[in-house]
Amino acid sequence: MQRIAVIDYGMGNLRSVAKALERVAPDDEVIVSGDAAVIASSDRIVCPGQGAARDCMAALHASGLGRTILDTVDTRPFLGICMGLQVLLDASEENGGVPCLGVVPGRVTRFAEPLLDADGTRLKVPHMGWSRVHQRAPHPLWHGIADGARCYFAHSYVCEPADAGLVVGSCDYGREFAVAIAYPGFFACQFHPEKSAADGLALLANFVGWDGR
Repeated sequence: MQRIAVIDYGMGNLRSVAKALERVAPDDEVIVSGDAAVIASSDRIVCPGQGAARDCMAALHASGLGRTILDTVDTRPFLGICMGLQVLLDASEENGGVPCLGVVPGRVTRFAEPLLDADGTRLKVPHMGWSRVHQRAPHPLWHGIADGARCYFAHSYVCEPADAGLVVGSCDYGREFAVAIAYPGFFACQFHPEKSAADGLALLANFVGWDGR
């Protein structure tokens, strides 16, 4: 049995993430925790998050869990979800500019206004609902998930990693943007796998069995 820690820094949809993990890993221990020692002793780590960048980073710094993420993100399989992706970059332009954790070189920027589709129709911001995810590179977490599968999004800001080679998934919403990035040891996505029906559960199941390579 392995322990899967869901980081609790007060800003994530923790219950739905934990329940989804329990469903795909019934023989493992899924624990929601804000205790750095518990997180550091876990076999796998999930960092969810939602809300404004300033509030998320303030919560991470106040709790000391930002340091915990930096210490563990490349030491065992790590999954970032939504803001759990955005906080890994250098900075976000939200709230007038917010320094983030700097694990991944790059910035988080707001969707352009007005945001238009190919026909010139104005698109709503935030981007909320189901959109197709295009697999830009093979990855073990895509196993069993069709290219172009629909996943659930809720965000106004997008990640722009400095190294395009890190992008393993993208979406078209007014423009193409990164929705999944991967380094050795971690995978992070803008969409919510815990809200993305069977394909989201498949991604979580793949994470539970992933060796981090």
